[in-house]
This record gives sequence, C-alpha cells and structure tokens, in this order.
Amino acid sequence: MIKIKQNIYKFLKGEYFLNEDALKNWRMVIFVVLLLMIMVRNGHITDEKVLQIARLSKQERELRAEYIALHSESMIMKLESNVVVEVKKMGLLQSDKPARVINESK
Repeated sequence: MIKIKQNIYKFLKGEYFLNEDALKNWRMVIFVVLLLMIMVRNGHITDEKVLQIARLSKQERELRAEYIALHSESMIMKLESNVVVEVKKMGLLQSDKPARVINESK
C-alpha cells in the first residue's frame, strides 16, 4: 500500500517523465494520446453519419409520399371517363367503332 502511494506521489510530482526511463514513458503517453484522438474523431464521424442517415430517411419518407400522391393522381387521369372529358375540351369526339387490333405475323 505504501509503494502505491509512493508511485502516485512520484507521478504527481512529474518524476515519471523526468527519470532515466522517461523516453519510454513519453512514447507510451504519446501513443495513448494518439489513440484518444483517433477515438474522438471516430465518434465525430459516427455522429455525422447518424445525422446524415436521419436526414436521408426523412427525405425518403417525403419522396415516397410525393410518389404515392402523383401515382394516384396519374391513375385517376388515365381513367377512360377522364380522358373522354379532356378530349371533348379539345373538340374531339369519341369514336363509335371500337379500335381494330392489327396482328402482324411472320
């Protein structure tokens, strides 16, 4: 227990970085600091990705809602009754004869 207290006291006084093995100690400290910097940067990158995913998910929902609205509108516009009304506005009339199918055989 006394040895632990002495080591802590030496560390607080700075002897850990000033003794003859200081170069080895400094290398370890620099290595640990570099690892910590990498961890912090990875945390920031992760946060940016999470925000980007949230933004893209919101945009996807908006685009999906717009697609559904436009798709339903186009389905209504393609109905024969609506086509007849729009064609009458242009001055055209509906044909009395049904369309003939032309088969091209080889």
